[in-house]
Amino acid sequence: MSTVQLGALNAEILRNLGIVAENEGALQRVAKYLRRVARELAADPTELTKDEFLRRVDAGREQIRRGEGVKMHSDESLEEFLKRVG
Repeated sequence: MSTVQLGALNAEILRNLGIVAENEGALQRVAKYLRRVARELAADPTELTKDEFLRRVDAGREQIRRGEGVKMHSDESLEEFLKRVG
């Protein structure tokens, strides 16, 4: 989005916000929506809940039990290990 387009969009948002600000119910709805959007933008997509983390640990243990895991040799570097397992 160009600077001009961004400026026009900001102006439109501020103009509409001025209209919405005159109605308390509408203003509360807009505030709720903005909080949700801000939370989504700030959320870490790699973050796991405790239950999700424990499920992944259990799944990994099950893979190892079935012999599907790989081990890093005691004398190899992390770089060598990653190259080996690919």
